Amino acid sequence: MNIKITGSGSYIPTQVVPNTDFANHVFLNEDGTLFPHSNEIVAKKFAEITGIKERRYINDDLLTSDIATIAAQEAISNSKIDPETLDYIIVAHNFGDVKKGAIQGDMIPSLASKVKYNLRIKNPKCVAYDMLFGCPGWLESFIQAQAFIKAGMAKKCLVIGAEALSRVVDPHDRDSMIYSDGAGATIIEATEEKGGILAHESASFTYDEANYLFFGKSYNKTHNPDIRYIKMHGRKIYEFALIEVPKAMATCIENSGVEIGQVKKILIHQANEKMDEAILQRFYKLYKLSVPEGIMPMSIHRLGNSSVATIPTLYDLLIKGEIENQSLNKGDIVLFASVGAGMNINAMVYQI
Repeated sequence: MNIKITGSGSYIPTQVVPNTDFANHVFLNEDGTLFPHSNEIVAKKFAEITGIKERRYINDDLLTSDIATIAAQEAISNSKIDPETLDYIIVAHNFGDVKKGAIQGDMIPSLASKVKYNLRIKNPKCVAYDMLFGCPGWLESFIQAQAFIKAGMAKKCLVIGAEALSRVVDPHDRDSMIYSDGAGATIIEATEEKGGILAHESASFTYDEANYLFFGKSYNKTHNPDIRYIKMHGRKIYEFALIEVPKAMATCIENSGVEIGQVKKILIHQANEKMDEAILQRFYKLYKLSVPEGIMPMSIHRLGNSSVATIPTLYDLLIKGEIENQSLNKGDIVLFASVGAGMNINAMVYQI
């Protein structure tokens, strides 16, 4: 028995927000003082470092659970399963449903329960729960789904990563330009087909690193200090990721029995293009190799960082041939990797 993705779907928001849309923002330093450079310079340096030229935001009438449902419907259709046969629905996210203009996230009931309701699934033995694991949440949910299947507790699982980060960003923080919205969904099943999950690795670093990503007040001191926004210590995250992510990837490769040269694609969480490139350079340096050309498909340039939705969305777009000059084919060995709030990291070797 092998455990594989048998269907995928995604929701790419229709509202395109280019970097030029931030031209009129008032960017401030953490102490509330005016940032010294013009927004034109900020946007230029931002694009050079992150690779992000535009991002996507959901429409005002949509919620995270709505776009999770849309992606799920597409994955169910793609896999040709009866949704009533699902044993688990796992939804990875970080902030719940945040209505446009609201100051609270709604997690009651769980987003997974909302998705199950939206899908009109009657089966009470289809268990729905949420995963809060930072940006690596979809990948960790995938790892849990395969554990349920291996243990004989499930045959089919729906695993979703969905986020609407546009609802929790501080408009006075330059880091707000990184974040975006989106949803990706996958059906995970036991199958006799060759391939599937070959190895996985997860870790949580909390002793010094727990608060590298956190909820904090606006940089604008006139704003209500009790309203919180997503914040990060970018330099610390960068340094942490460059050390820990390549090690997790290498451990995963070693445990899989796969040779490094067999890896066709690396699907990595995308928050910063230069950081991802540096992670790959560190990873291949462990094997005294150069990074193979084209091994890391990128969606960050036009989709931004949609947190838990980044990797499943990227996977879906690749499977459907919607990323230029990139593809995934039957039998390909793929290395997944992610890092995010917690600080959590994970990796997985998977054969298409």
